[in-house]
Amino acid sequence: MPSSEARIVTEHASKYLQQLCKHFGHRIPATFDAEKGHLTFEMGTTTLAAEPNLLVLRNESPDAAGLARLQEVVASHLVRFAFREELQIDWKPV
Repeated sequence: MPSSEARIVTEHASKYLQQLCKHFGHRIPATFDAEKGHLTFEMGTTTLAAEPNLLVLRNESPDAAGLARLQEVVASHLVRFAFREELQIDWKPV
């Protein structure tokens, strides 16, 4: 199953994890606490982890097109929530 991961340096990892999960939780299944989260989209899943100064996002999808869409959706929303800082989001295959 295609998967990717982004390790994003930020002092607000837990805040962004919770914002993403709350936002998407209005439309899709989402579970989270301050340190971890899980989102279930039609095209795959995203697992989130907040570490000190680091937000880790991992996507899995049955196909490459779904993985690309997950990366786009999650990153675009994160950028909107983190408008006060310029995050570096680099997806790497895992």
